[in-house]
Amino acid sequence: MANHYPNDKLKIFSLTANEPLAQEVAEQIGLPLGKLSVKRFSDGEIQINIDESIRGCEVFVIQSTSNPVNDNLMELLIMLDALMRASARTINVVMPYYGYARQDRKASSREPITAKLVANLLEKAGADRVIAVDLHAPQIQGFFDIPIDHLIAEPILTEYFQSEGLGGDDLVIVSPDHGGVTRARKMADRMKAPIAIIDKRRPRPNVAEVMNIVGNVEGKTAILIDDIIDTAGTITIAASALIESGAKEVYACCSHPVLSGPAIERINNSQIKQLVITNSIKLPESKQSPKIKQLSIAPLLASAIIRVFENKSVSTLFE
Repeated sequence: MANHYPNDKLKIFSLTANEPLAQEVAEQIGLPLGKLSVKRFSDGEIQINIDESIRGCEVFVIQSTSNPVNDNLMELLIMLDALMRASARTINVVMPYYGYARQDRKASSREPITAKLVANLLEKAGADRVIAVDLHAPQIQGFFDIPIDHLIAEPILTEYFQSEGLGGDDLVIVSPDHGGVTRARKMADRMKAPIAIIDKRRPRPNVAEVMNIVGNVEGKTAILIDDIIDTAGTITIAASALIESGAKEVYACCSHPVLSGPAIERINNSQIKQLVITNSIKLPESKQSPKIKQLSIAPLLASAIIRVFENKSVSTLFE
């Protein structure tokens, strides 16, 4: 892309959740990040000041609502209010990772649908558009009454595995549950490989039990694909089950490396040969591992931002 984007009405701001990714996106577009200061009072209250004029500008704010989820969400809402009051022409929220996306329905009585609540909050605070990457459930798009562009990271993950020479008849793409079959099918179609499905049940959050493997994995290299890896329980149990069922080796990949609690220890001690992730969530040094390979989604986000700004189709990015 050009070294300097030829329009001063485009502004890109980063909040504190994932500044390295935002910096990379801005560099791809050829713009400096907008000037702002984020401060905290001694009791944790957040104060934001935008340190340049944005009157009449199309503003893109990059913020993942990852850990600490509530701080990052509140920071984003306060920023939207500041932008609205500073007369931004349009306010576009770029959420590489949409926190609370797993609470997208009432799974049992008297439960909230928190993914919908977050959508309401973003709209109420002033968002005109949302750009999100790999929502946990595509129907979350329907929770918004403003335009939402849903980007997918699977082509980036697929391209990496192809560059590593994986493919052909001895490859199988595996969905760790029934809910991820569409995601696995897309990767399988690109890599011209069959798919398998792990039939699991989840007795309580962050606890998974493998029941069965649907499909042939014997003698094959397996690639497990998921959208979120949190405590890594599901993915490591799935890898063990695949090896026990005769898989030659197991790779895993995901869009959102939440990697909380015992995740890194589990991955390091697992049958997974390599875990390939994106940088939708910042990976601190404490969570880095020789088994983990991180790919950048900055070019994808930069292309989407420019297409939105220039009123061009975003879906053509995936054709």
